[in-house]
Amino acid sequence: MNRLDQNGGRVFGHSWCLAGQFVLALLLSGIAWPASAAVRLPAIISEHMVLQQGQEVPLWGWADPGEKVTLTLAGKKKSTTTGPDGQWRVKFSSLKRGGPYTLRVQGKNEIVVSDVLVGEVWLGSGQSNMAQPAQEARDFATTKAESNQPEIRMFKVESKGATNAQSDCVGSWKVCSPETIGRYSAVLYFFGRELHQSLGGPLGLINSSVGATAIESWISPTGQIAKPGDGKGDLYNGKIAPLIPYALKGIIWYQGEANAHSPEQGRQYHAQLVSLVQDWRRHWNAKLPFAWVQLPNYHERAEAWCLVREGQLQALELPRTGMAITVDIGDAGNIHPKNKQETGRRLSLWALGTVYGKKVPATSGPLPDGVRFRPDDVVMRFAHTDGGLVARDGALRGFLIAAADQKWLPAQARIVGDTVVVSHPDVKRPAAIRYAWQDNPDGNLYNGAGLPASPFRTDSWL
Repeated sequence: MNRLDQNGGRVFGHSWCLAGQFVLALLLSGIAWPASAAVRLPAIISEHMVLQQGQEVPLWGWADPGEKVTLTLAGKKKSTTTGPDGQWRVKFSSLKRGGPYTLRVQGKNEIVVSDVLVGEVWLGSGQSNMAQPAQEARDFATTKAESNQPEIRMFKVESKGATNAQSDCVGSWKVCSPETIGRYSAVLYFFGRELHQSLGGPLGLINSSVGATAIESWISPTGQIAKPGDGKGDLYNGKIAPLIPYALKGIIWYQGEANAHSPEQGRQYHAQLVSLVQDWRRHWNAKLPFAWVQLPNYHERAEAWCLVREGQLQALELPRTGMAITVDIGDAGNIHPKNKQETGRRLSLWALGTVYGKKVPATSGPLPDGVRFRPDDVVMRFAHTDGGLVARDGALRGFLIAAADQKWLPAQARIVGDTVVVSHPDVKRPAAIRYAWQDNPDGNLYNGAGLPASPFRTDSWL
C-alpha cells in the first residue's frame, strides 16, 4: 500500500517501484517510449460548429512534431504533417452549405467532431452592449418562444485577457433553443436571425465581448496606436487571437461607451477604430466586411459622446464598412438600451444589401455627403436617402447654425430633394452647421426606409 512520508509526500508501494525500474530500463536500452502528446483541436473547432461556405476554411490543431494528421469532412480528405513546433493546419475549399457532417481527425489518436454545419459565420465583438444577453433585452418571452432554431449556433469566448497572444480559448458552440437563447448575445443573435430568415441555411455566430472595455484593449500589440506601457493589446491576446484563422464572412462591432469619458478620448476614437479594422483584417489576411453600431442617444457625457459618434461616422472612409445608426432607439437614462432587436435589424440591412447583394429598403440612414455654404444659408447633401428624406413627426428639427463668431443658434431647416437647406435670419455668412450634436438629441431627419440620419458637424471648433 501507499503511505505518506513525514513531509506529506506520497511514498509509492512496491508495484510502483517495479514500474519505475521498468521505465528506466526501457530508456537506458534505447527503446522508444510512447508519445504523450495526442492530436488535439482548439475550442472553436468542436461539436455543433458552423463553417463558412464557399471559401477556404482552415482547420488546425496540435500533435507531436512530425506526426501525420488526416482530416475527413463532407466527403473530402486532407492530410498534413505536424511542424517542429507541434502545430498543423489544413484548408478545405468551397464547402457547400448543408450538413450535419462529421469531422474526423486522425493521428496517433482520433477525434470525432459531430453535428458540423456549413453556412455563414459572423464574429461579434465589443463591450457590454454586445455582451448583453438576450434575456436582458426587451420582449424576451417572445424571443424565447421563437428560438427553436437549430441551424443557428453561437460560440461564446469565455477566456479573459492575456499578456501574450493565446493559441486557444475557453468556449463551446451552443445550438439555438429555448434553453440556450437567454445567454446569447442579443445584438448578435437578432442580427443573425435576420440573416437566417433572408438567406436560409446554417448560421454561426461567435461572441467575443467584455463589458466596460476600451477599444485599445481589442487591438493587437503590433496594431496598437496607444503609447507603449498603457497596458491596453490584452483582450485581443486572450479573446481574438485564439479565433484566428477561423473562416468568417464578416464582423460586427458594438463599443465606444468606454472611450467617451472625456473629449480627448472621443477625439482619438476615429483613429482607434480605423486601427482596429485594419489590424483584424491583417491578422485574418482578408478584407473582411466590418460594421459597427454608432452610439445611441444617452443623456450623459455630452461632447465626448458626440465625438465618439463622429469618429464612428468618419471611419466609414474604410472600404467594405458600414454603420447602424441608433440615435433614436437608445434610452436616455440607461447605457444599455433594451431594443436590441432593431439594432440587430439595422446591422442586417447593411449586411444583406452590401455583403450579400440582396434587395433591401436601405443599407444605412442618411449620411452627410457634401456641403455648400451660401451667403444666407447652407445646403447639405445626403447619401442613403432611399425613399426620399423625411422629417418625422412635424417640422424638421435638430439643426444648429453659426457664423464665424461660433455662436450657435437653432436653425430653420427644410428638405429639398436629397438636400437639407439650413438657415437663421440672424446668421449672415454662415460658417458651420451641426445636426443632432447632443448626447441625447431631438433630431427627426430620416430616409423613406425609416432609418435615422447620423449626427454630424461641419466644423472642428472643439
